[in-house]
Amino acid sequence: MSVLNGKKILLGISGGIAAYKTASLVRLFIKAGAHVQVVMTPASKDFVTPLTLSTLSKNPVHSTFYNNDEENEKWNNHVELALWADLMIIAPATANTLSKMVNGNCDNLLIATYLSAKCPVYFAPAMDLDMYKHPSTIASFEALQQFGNTIIPAESGELASGLSGEGRMAEPESIISFLEADLESRLPLKGKKILITAGPTYEAIDPVRFIGNHSSGKMGYDIAVSAANLGASVILVSGPTNCTVQSSLIEVIPVVSAEEMYKACHEYYADVDVAIAAAAVADYRPKIMASQKIKKAAEEFTIELEKTKDILASLGAIKKKQFLIGFALETENEIENAKLKIQKKNLDLIVLNSLQDIGAGFGKPTNKVTFIDKFFNIEPMDLKSKEAVADDILNKVIAFFYE
Repeated sequence: MSVLNGKKILLGISGGIAAYKTASLVRLFIKAGAHVQVVMTPASKDFVTPLTLSTLSKNPVHSTFYNNDEENEKWNNHVELALWADLMIIAPATANTLSKMVNGNCDNLLIATYLSAKCPVYFAPAMDLDMYKHPSTIASFEALQQFGNTIIPAESGELASGLSGEGRMAEPESIISFLEADLESRLPLKGKKILITAGPTYEAIDPVRFIGNHSSGKMGYDIAVSAANLGASVILVSGPTNCTVQSSLIEVIPVVSAEEMYKACHEYYADVDVAIAAAAVADYRPKIMASQKIKKAAEEFTIELEKTKDILASLGAIKKKQFLIGFALETENEIENAKLKIQKKNLDLIVLNSLQDIGAGFGKPTNKVTFIDKFFNIEPMDLKSKEAVADDILNKVIAFFYE
């Protein structure tokens, strides 16, 4: 999954022959899972049509402050456009547009939007060889980078003038690769390895029956996705679940029983920076598993149970560098029980769920949690989607490493 997936990208197009490449660029953004809006200078419409870009981006294309169409009278708010974007890319960025960006010469919608942008801004220069080498152009490059913008260097090749040399706008594929590499390098958990457990465990009674619970695994999977989106390499040890995930940064280790999950966690634990135990592991298992299906015969049937290994406590006992996070699902004396678990299992943070809270617990798309750290600082959170809770948990991880 591309790091551009889900990103809101504002593409600014200025009037150069390289504008024809933006049709392919928009298509690649959409293919990567991004949401795209396009702002064009009036001159750029001589090189590529708004209809083409609107069709590919699935959004209206903006080029003037005001639409003169009587049936669609609308003020194109440059501030709203700028605030919508996660990223702004100006490609091609002609010498004229670069100079306007540097000096704040705000005579078109593209420059007004650029000056209002609070998101990261990238620019891909495109011009002839001598223009690209001119001191004024070089000064524009330097000034824009001092402003915090990022240049996507031009490539060498045949130019519209017939000359060959530097100044050719980077190819769409090169722009995508540049953005992905640059964004990944800035991710706060880049280089970190995180172990996450998810889902229930099933403890076999016989070949067809088991002891389990109602955990869907969604919370653990959402944490894994959030961690990967932040650049982490994830080992996801998952009990039986219908959840799926697709990311090159997430390795799923499927397990069934608590014993299998215990072994998998200990196999990877020494090499990780963070462990988040979100799985609902069975506390007990049948002492003896029947080798054949148990027949329905006697009026009463008793199963002798024994404790499973406490995975979280075992990880806490051997903890060295790891930031260890546990979950607690309680029905009474929630805070007191969670604090005891922190001490007994040597945790750095616990995520407390209460079944008393509406919208929390198994099988729901939402969760309401309270964070308690090892110093017993208590931070109750509002009811949120599990995706948002996952982001909150990963923000705690980021704070541990960088604050």
